[in-house]
Amino acid sequence: MRKVIAAAGYIAIVSAAGPAAARDYPYCLQGRDYGYPGLCQFTSYGQCQASASGTFSYCGTNPRFAYGWQPQRRRSYQGW
Repeated sequence: MRKVIAAAGYIAIVSAAGPAAARDYPYCLQGRDYGYPGLCQFTSYGQCQASASGTFSYCGTNPRFAYGWQPQRRRSYQGW
């Protein structure tokens, strides 16, 4: 019986869902009902505007998307 419970526990741990993949969408629904940066789940400005219609909300650019990781330029050595 212990082996069955241990096997079930092992299967539950191994098959547990991992963390969701983080994806930064370009547009956020912003307003008094949402914290900063807002509800960032829109791929187009039109989608965001449609969701904001009729509410006290507006659409803005997601700062994590706009100012996200940028590759570093390699510094070249200039020996004079």
